[in-house]
Amino acid sequence: MDALEQARAEIDEVDAQLAALFERRMTAVLQVAEYKRAHGLPIFDAAREAAVLEKAAARIHAPALRPYYKDHVQNMMDVAKQYEALILGQNRAAYQGVEGAFAHIALRALFPHAEAVSCPTWDEVFAAVERGDAAHGVVPFENSHAGDVSAVLDLCYNHPDLWVVDVYDLPISQNLLVLPGTQLAEIRSVYSHQQAIAQSETFLKQFHLPATAMLNTAMAAKFVAESGDKTKAAIASAETAALYGLEVLVPRINTDGDNTTRFIVISRQKPTAGNRFSLLFTVDNKPGKLAEVIQVIGASGFNMESIKSRPMPHVPFEYYFYVELVGDPTADETGALLHELDRTCRTVRLLGVYTK
Repeated sequence: MDALEQARAEIDEVDAQLAALFERRMTAVLQVAEYKRAHGLPIFDAAREAAVLEKAAARIHAPALRPYYKDHVQNMMDVAKQYEALILGQNRAAYQGVEGAFAHIALRALFPHAEAVSCPTWDEVFAAVERGDAAHGVVPFENSHAGDVSAVLDLCYNHPDLWVVDVYDLPISQNLLVLPGTQLAEIRSVYSHQQAIAQSETFLKQFHLPATAMLNTAMAAKFVAESGDKTKAAIASAETAALYGLEVLVPRINTDGDNTTRFIVISRQKPTAGNRFSLLFTVDNKPGKLAEVIQVIGASGFNMESIKSRPMPHVPFEYYFYVELVGDPTADETGALLHELDRTCRTVRLLGVYTK
């Protein structure tokens, strides 16, 4: 047996031991899940995870291997949380659209073992999470080229019992999808989500192709596939083309080559740990009030990475504001900031806590 075969035999032997240890570990995870069920505890415990990771690193003698082992342990804990979610009936995640939509792709990356629940609208994703029909919802929040998904921000404002608990950045490659054998000259109309159309506007103008907005990209691809009409095309992902039997006629038609969509994860459970937090607030419609809020944030030492304004529902010409701040939401400084903002703002609400 040469050196390579010996090394592979050693790996196989270790893997057999690890498989037995994995089953033993997951049996203990099951007991933890049952305890959490009985005592109403959340699945995610940030302090516990941090302690486990530090203890894991200390067990490794070779310094070069410590970061890899920490990644391994983090992956085991992520798998354990997914198993706990299954045991506790919290393994359903909602998204808007049909299989193959970008939201579905993001959901699969975030919750690979969850049952994906399709909803026809973003509003129904929020409603599903609020009712408890899904433990999480995955919805687009902003795009690096087309900007904010304002309707989703409004839904966050209108659902005060829901929290943003995670964010996920999905690189977007928009493609022109057609029925097999279709030529570009045959196309007379294009269908996609409004965001995808906006992201591909340069290509559409270049070839004088009119576009019709649909609820999402995967629905557009499904519509084109079922139409059997070679004059129709869709803008969607390559994964969607494979799902619905379409061909990618022109790849990467989005104007911005670094096109990325940020998705947020909503939940009924209040988040506890992260390195970013977001706020929603309103101020009196008086000169300098918004500037006063920004000054309070700056004076408290927080870097404000984003600020957005939106019209308040049913209140003409008044606005609410969204900010994203860098910092630990559990720190004393954050508590002091929120206390000061409560004094400065008409209303202020912690919307989300997450890491990115």
